[in-house]
Parts: sequence; structure tokens; C-alpha cells
Amino acid sequence: MEKIIKGRHSQPHSILGMHEHLHENKRGIVVRAWLNGVESCEVVDVKSKPEKRYTMGRCDPAGFFEVFIPERSEIFKYRLSATLKNGEIRQFADPYGFWPTLSEDDVYLINEGTNYRIYDKLGAHIRTIDGVRGVMFAVWAPSAKRVSVVGDFNYWNGLYHPMRMLGNSGIWELFIPGLDKGAKYKFQIISARNDILLKTDPYGKYFESPPHNASIVYEYDNFSWSDKQWMEKRLKTDWKKAPVSIYEVHVGSWKRCIEDGGRPFSYRELAEDLTKYVLSMGFTHIEFMPLAEHPFDGSWGYQVTGFYAPTYRFGTPEDFMFLVDTLHNNGIGVIIDWVPGHFPRDTFALADFDGTHLYSHADPRQGEHRDWGTLIFNYGRKEVFGFLIGSALAWFERFHIDGMRVDAVASMLYLDYSRKQGDWIPNKHGGRENLEAIQFLQTTNDVVHQYYPGALMIAEESTSWGGVSKPTKDGGLGFDLKWNMGWMHDTLYYFSKDPIYRRWEHNNLTFAMLYQYTESFVSVFSHDEVVHGKHSLLIKMGAEHIWEKARTLRALYGFMWAWPGKKTLFMGGEFGQSAEWKYDNSIDWHLLKFADHSGIQSVVKDLNTWYKNTPALSALDCDSKGFQWVNSDDAENSVLSFLRCGNTEKDTHLVVGNFTPVLRKNHRIGVPHDGFWKEIFNSEASCYGGCGEGNMGGRMSEKVGIVSRPYSLLLTLPPMSVVIFKYEEK
Repeated sequence: MEKIIKGRHSQPHSILGMHEHLHENKRGIVVRAWLNGVESCEVVDVKSKPEKRYTMGRCDPAGFFEVFIPERSEIFKYRLSATLKNGEIRQFADPYGFWPTLSEDDVYLINEGTNYRIYDKLGAHIRTIDGVRGVMFAVWAPSAKRVSVVGDFNYWNGLYHPMRMLGNSGIWELFIPGLDKGAKYKFQIISARNDILLKTDPYGKYFESPPHNASIVYEYDNFSWSDKQWMEKRLKTDWKKAPVSIYEVHVGSWKRCIEDGGRPFSYRELAEDLTKYVLSMGFTHIEFMPLAEHPFDGSWGYQVTGFYAPTYRFGTPEDFMFLVDTLHNNGIGVIIDWVPGHFPRDTFALADFDGTHLYSHADPRQGEHRDWGTLIFNYGRKEVFGFLIGSALAWFERFHIDGMRVDAVASMLYLDYSRKQGDWIPNKHGGRENLEAIQFLQTTNDVVHQYYPGALMIAEESTSWGGVSKPTKDGGLGFDLKWNMGWMHDTLYYFSKDPIYRRWEHNNLTFAMLYQYTESFVSVFSHDEVVHGKHSLLIKMGAEHIWEKARTLRALYGFMWAWPGKKTLFMGGEFGQSAEWKYDNSIDWHLLKFADHSGIQSVVKDLNTWYKNTPALSALDCDSKGFQWVNSDDAENSVLSFLRCGNTEKDTHLVVGNFTPVLRKNHRIGVPHDGFWKEIFNSEASCYGGCGEGNMGGRMSEKVGIVSRPYSLLLTLPPMSVVIFKYEEK
């Protein structure tokens, strides 16, 4: 009784509630209740007619009540009727009158890390048990002495609703009748050191804003999805052979409401504006920077405290569902950034959850990210393994997302990532590979593809790790696509050079082809390239004046879209944002009134249209049969040419880049087919703000062989341009 009153009992259900009992050689029923602030209490048999009541005796002034009922030999359905000190009478179902809601099998699979739908078991869930509606709470905290549910409903007092541990599983559980959607709660944990910790729910579905950060009881069953047609299409699509052009968006800064103090757009406001814009620009997908709950805006969402919940900042979870549903109904896929590589040290969340390094490693050589000040998940702990895989699956199930871009994969793969010698612990073989993280990534990708065929898993992996986008059965990590960071760095380095020096940097444009087909790549210019003093893409361009930088960026985009691989472009880049990206300001939409910027936007729009409407391009994005060099060696003139090929002659496209501000007339380029080559794109066309030089709609081939090609074209190459031709006919 003292342990109950002081909140130190780990099995309150064994004392409280209704139990068969032998007292003074009499078999009967005993009912006990711990009700602080109550004058008197009765047990009410809710099924008896007339209603039977049994007055409970007070065993302790603090509010411990008990009654022995000798005439009853079997457990019966009851309620407690409590009279408060102010005379108010409340009748309610007893939280300690319910059997566990988790089965032994549930507990076993959770401990084994193989219950991939763990989010249906742990966390807070509205349930109706024996006709009583309430909320079932469950949490994993194996080193805790006691865990209680606290919230508005019990004055945040941990003495009121202590949970029970299920066996030795470390899983604590309690059903609280009468609670419903909207109730705020946390878990109060007494650690082995007797520290009292107040923690949000790791499986929380919705959270209140800082500084309180409470979890909020929530259910997702009320939203009516209307995206069946899209979901069926996704199921049948092989995205490695389909057009994938991704617009990367930070929700808080894409567009802001000037009329309302400059606040960010909500999920529902974005549903209209963002959908219309992405449709007009021709992108196939949107990638949202992390939308999982996070306490600090300045982390851009990459320091997650709520791995199962869309952030409160832009609306409710249903509002986010509405955004996804709207995008799907307009044929636009939704990818989210997922961050399983680390988590922040905020004391209200996962860090030292039960007073131990429960989700991370205790040894800082394994458990700390030195650069980011965050903690590293312990992928070898089965419950952590299941927690993270469950997070991935929950986003697909609950929010109908179409893919995940997995953040900082390299930091997960290497035990010595960004560490000095002696500051890391080798694996069991003495190597630097994080074997547990590798298994985690492989399992996650396999499970996602098993549960959600057609889902896209994309790796941000910045090293030359082999087989990132190869199937796990072949020893790969199992991702569908990998960001091509090498291509990005080399290409930006080249275009940042003054044109006069580019002849000596020509290899930066050609080197990527040596490894292009070792993985299934996404060519990407992301948010990381336009922050922290790196300048915007426009300002990076190696030129003096804005108009020169604009035409260089147009040429860069022509090169990017023509190069094999899927595409990703961060918001603002599509119209040549001048300033670096700032997470707390809107991107500079006003620039579109200037021709330099509207011209860049038109280039991206037309390139997306060409890419989407040319199946041969996307179908062979990841197949070496889709690419042939024409001339990769003309460094002296900084001219580069190649073919994008399809399965027939008429699927052939010639791409020619002239990356100096020199107009080159009568420049001969070899081609494989005799006939008319139609000019379908020219980054220096006057409609884009260019000089207007070009090839008058196309060129007929001549039977003049060059560089092992039987025919050739005599072309005009505009200064600082990319020109694309499509083979028409003989």
C-alpha cells in the first residue's frame, strides 16, 4: 500500500482493481482503489438489477480504499462511485479493472523487433473494451522503476495512473477509461537512480507546440481518402523506368502569407497553391524536407523528436493527409525526408529515455555525432530496430506517401564517420562498417517494398559504398535510387569556374560517366548546396553579371536534364533564386517579374515536359544502353556532346553543350543516323531571355563522317548553351 501511495509500485494491477481473495477462510472478491482527494468511494455492480453497491473502507488518509465482498466469488463488471471533497459524485470505470491489451505474442514480437506494425501496439490508442471507451497506453522503458501516464486529466500527477510492466518485457501498459481524442499526455518515469523524468510518447501521433511538447491522443481513421486511382497506378509502376523529376520543398519557407504576419502556409493552403505550381512546372514528385515533429525550426526538421507524427506547425495530421490526397489526385507523388540516423538530446524526448541510453549507445564513441551534437541510434537493439522500421511503415500506411529520401546514410554505414583515429570502435571483424546499421537499412528497404510495392526508397549517400541501389539478395542495401553527390560536386565546380579556365576542368563534366551505371542515380541540386555561405545556384555560376549567370544556369539545367538519371531540384532553384535559402523566409517569388528569372523557370518547365513526354529517356535512365558519347574530348573549346538513346532510331536525341561565351558557327558534330535532326531545346532561345542564335528548327545530316560516326551535322552553337536535337527521319 505504501508503494502504491508513493508511486513506487511496478505492478499496481496486482494490488488495485478487483481480485479473487481468501480472507479469514472466506472466499470472495476484494476491490482496492487509490483515489487521492476523495471523501468516500463505492463499488457499483453495473449489471445487477436493482443496482448493488458496496461501500469501500479508507485504509489510508491519503486515499487508499478497499472492500472485501464475501458473497461474490467471481469477478464482475463494476464501476467506482467516488464522492469528492466538494460533494460532487463521479462514477467511472476503474483503470485497474481491465486485463492487459497486449498479448504475450505481441510482447514477444516487440522485444524481437519483428512486429513491424509496432505502432499499432505501443503508444496511445483509442479503444473500446468491454463496452468502455478509453485510451490504451503502452511504452517500452525496461530500466524504469515505475512509469505513469500523466496529463491534463490527472493534473500531471504521476501518482494517479501508474502502469504495469508486462512480465520482464520492459513494456508498460495501462488502459484509462473515459479519455478520448485531444487529451494531452506524457509518461512520468522513475529511473533506476530515482530520477523523475517526464517524456513524450516515442510513438506519439500528434504533439503540442514547444515549450510543453506534450503528446496528444489522436486517431487517423476519420479521413476519407480519394486517391485510389493514384495508389493503383503506383503499385504497377517501375520507377527506375519511369520519369521521376522531384521538386524539393521546405514547407515553412516555400511561400508565406504576407497578409497574416508572414506566417507559413498551412498544409491545406499548400494543397491548392503548391499543387497548381508543381503541375504547371511539370515535376512528377514533391519531396518534403522532414515533416516529422521537431522542437527547433532551425534544424529544418532534421532533429526529430516525434518519428511518427507530422509537425503541428502547419496543421493537424488530417490537414497533411488532405495535402497528400490533393497531390495524388493531380498525379503528383509525395516523398518525405526520413531521418533514422540520429536524434537530438532534448530531455523531453528519446535521450536517456528511462534513465539509460535506451535508444542510443552508452559509449560516446558509438553513440554521439560529434559534428551535429546529436545521438546515434543503437541499431543492434531489437526494440530500436523495430521502432525505426515501424516509423517508416507508419508514414506509408497512415499518410499514403510514395517514397522516402533517407537522410545521411553515410553517417550510418561507417563507424568512423567524421571521427578521428581512436574515437571509434571497430566492428566484430575489426572493420569500420556498421554491421547493425547495414542490416537495419536492408531490412527496412525489404519490408517497405514488401508492404508497399511501388514505394520509392532513395538514399542520400555521399561515399562510394558499393551496391546502395542494388537488391539485398545481391548483397546491396536495397534502395531504389541514390543521390549522385559526386556528379553534383563536380558539375557545380565546373560551372562555378570562369569560362576561360573551363578547358582545364573538362574532366569534371565527363568523370561521372565512369561510375554512372554502378548505381541507379538521381542527379540532384538540394537545399544543402544553397546555405551556409555556399551561395544560391545562380550566384555560384562563373560569370560577372546576372544575365550571364542566368544563361549559365539555363545551360546547367539543360545539361542536368539531358544527363541520365532521375532529377531533384530544390525550391527557388527553378527560377534562379539570388539569395541563399533561409528557413524562416519565403523564397523570392518577386524575382519572376524579371526576364532572367522567368526565363530560367521556363527552361525548367520545358525540360520537365521533354523528359516526361519522352519515355525513352526515363526508361533508360539507369541503363547504359541509353547513353553514348559523341565527343567527350573537346576540352579546348569546352564543347561536350552525347546521345540519349532509346530502343529505336527515332528515340535518339543529340545533346550538345557549348560552355564558353563564344558563338560557334559551322561546328561539326558526328551523328549515327542519316536524316533530319530537329532542334527541340535551346537554352539560348529568345523566349528564355537568350541571344536567339540557333539552328532554324534543325539540321539535315551530311554524309561526312567524324569521330567514328558515319554522318554529321553542321551546327550553330550559341554561346554558353545546351542544344538538344531529336532524330526525325531519313
